[in-house]
Amino acid sequence: MALLITSDCINCDVCEPECPNDAIAMGEEIYVIEPRRCTECVGHFAQPQCVEVCPVDCIVSDPGHPETREQLDLKYRGLMAARRAA
Repeated sequence: MALLITSDCINCDVCEPECPNDAIAMGEEIYVIEPRRCTECVGHFAQPQCVEVCPVDCIVSDPGHPETREQLDLKYRGLMAARRAA
């Protein structure tokens, strides 16, 4: 499942550069994660890097975007194919 940044976000700026899929960006008030780009770092790392660096533990699984490990892997492959084609 994709990840979600909760309203506890303190805008510390550490998560955005850690995302290998460029899924994190500044929203209107806090950082947001684009579910179509979030693979929970599947294909890149063993653990989601944004979760690892977040000092306030405000990044959680997004119940609105449930995905299996296999679905996350397929999404990763699609993102990498698009990156190579660009």
